[in-house]
Amino acid sequence: MTVSVYVRGFVALVCLAFCSVAISRDLGQDEALRLREQGVILPLEQVLRKAIERYPDAKLLEVELEEDDDIYVYEVELLTPSGVVRELKLNAADGQLLKDKVDD
Repeated sequence: MTVSVYVRGFVALVCLAFCSVAISRDLGQDEALRLREQGVILPLEQVLRKAIERYPDAKLLEVELEEDDDIYVYEVELLTPSGVVRELKLNAADGQLLKDKVDD
């Protein structure tokens, strides 16, 4: 009986650890439109312009709007002319580059 109490305690601690990890959620087009109309986020075109300026002649593969740690983020995937896929994360409120990495 004592072992099961320890096991339950361990499982509870593991669950707590995973729950404290930041969770991001994808936003739908209706919510994105509402946030844009309220001036909370920049227009997608404005943020895409910044991404393309960073990688001229890149082709757009995908864009997602996420809420990550109470920050709205545009996640942009670009295919560079050299054939490398880049994932850029830009703050949707001001267009600031948050992350730029090669996408695996």
